[in-house]
Amino acid sequence: MKGITYRITGLMFLLIAATVLGLTSLANWQMSNRFEDYLITSYEHGQMMGHVGMGLPEHSFLSSVHQALIWVGLVILIVGLAASYVLARGITIPLLKLNAAVQEIAKGNYSQRVTASSDDEVGQLANAFNRMAEALEANNLLRRQLLADIAHELRTPLAVVQGNLEGMLDGVIHSDKEQLGSLHEETVHLGHLISDLRDLSLAEAGQLSLDKNLTDIDQIISRAVNMLRPLADEKNIAMEYLPQPAPLIEVDAGRISQVLYNLMTNAIRYTPETGRISLTTGLVSEGGQEWLKVSVCDSGAGIDPSDLPYIFDHFYRADKSRARKSGGSGIGLSIVKQLVESHGGRVNVESKLGEGSCFTIYLPVAPTTDDRPRKTDG
Repeated sequence: MKGITYRITGLMFLLIAATVLGLTSLANWQMSNRFEDYLITSYEHGQMMGHVGMGLPEHSFLSSVHQALIWVGLVILIVGLAASYVLARGITIPLLKLNAAVQEIAKGNYSQRVTASSDDEVGQLANAFNRMAEALEANNLLRRQLLADIAHELRTPLAVVQGNLEGMLDGVIHSDKEQLGSLHEETVHLGHLISDLRDLSLAEAGQLSLDKNLTDIDQIISRAVNMLRPLADEKNIAMEYLPQPAPLIEVDAGRISQVLYNLMTNAIRYTPETGRISLTTGLVSEGGQEWLKVSVCDSGAGIDPSDLPYIFDHFYRADKSRARKSGGSGIGLSIVKQLVESHGGRVNVESKLGEGSCFTIYLPVAPTTDDRPRKTDG
C-alpha cells in the first residue's frame, strides 16, 4: 500500500542517501584530484619559499572544499524543498477538497462526494467520507419519507373522525350506535398507531423499558395462537403450532407477545383462503451462544426479492397501492425488529414468490445453572 507514512519515509531516505552520496563523492573527488594537486603545488611552493606551512595552496584547497560543500548543500536544500512541496500538495489538495465537501454536508447538501485519487490514507479517508455522505443522504430521504408517512397515517383516521363529527353537528349524520362505534374504531386505531410510534422511537433510542422475567415461550405462543385462531378460521387457514422442549428465557412477556401477534397477524393477512400457517420453536447454537428460535411460516404469495432488504423499514409496503385496512400501518415489522433487538436477539426473513414467507426470531438463552429452572416436557 502506498501509504503516506511510506512516502514520507522514502522521501527522507532519499534525501539522506543523496546527502551521503554527494558528500562521499565530493570527498573522493577532492582527495583523488584536488589533494594531489595540492601536494604537488605545496611541495614546489615550499621549496621556492624555503618553508612548508599554511600558504596559498592550503587556502585554495580549503576554499574549494567549502565551495563544494556549499553547492551540495544548496542542491540538497532545493531538491528537498521541491520534494516537500510536491508531497504537501499531494496531501493538502485532497484534504482541501474534503474540507469543502464537509462544509457542504454541514449546510445540508448531502449529495457531496469527493474523488479518491489514491489508495493511501487520504484515499481511504475520501472513501469513508463518501460512504458517510451516502448514509446521511439515505437517512435524510428516509426521515422525510417517515414524516410524510406518519402524517398520512394520522391524517386518515383524523379526517374520518372530523368528517363524521362535523356531519353530526350539522345534522347530516345521525349519531346512532353504529356511527359512534365506527368513530370509536377509528380513535382506537389512532391510539394504537401513536402507541406503536412511541414504542418504536423508544426502542430505536435504546430507552424502551423491559420488564424481563423467566418465561415459558410455549405459553406465550399458545396464548397468541388461541387468540388469533378465529381470524384464521374465517379464511379457512390451518394454523398449527409445533412446540419443542425449550428452556425458560428471560424476556418481557408482553413485548414478545406483541412481536408474535404482529408476525401472526401479517401471516393471516397475506395467506389466501385454505392456506396454512405453522409456528415452530427450537434451540440453535452459534458463536458459543445458545439461541431460542421461533419461526412463523405461511403459504402466502411471498415477498419479491427486491423488497426483502427493506421489509423492516418504517412504513415500507411492498404493494405501494395497498390500502390501510388491507395492509396495516406499515410499522408492524419495524416494531418486531426493534423489540427483538432490544432483547439482544435478531429477526430474519426468508421468502419465495408464490410459496410463502418465513419470519424467524432468535432470542438469547442465558447460561443455565443448577438453581435456574428449565422447562420440562411434563
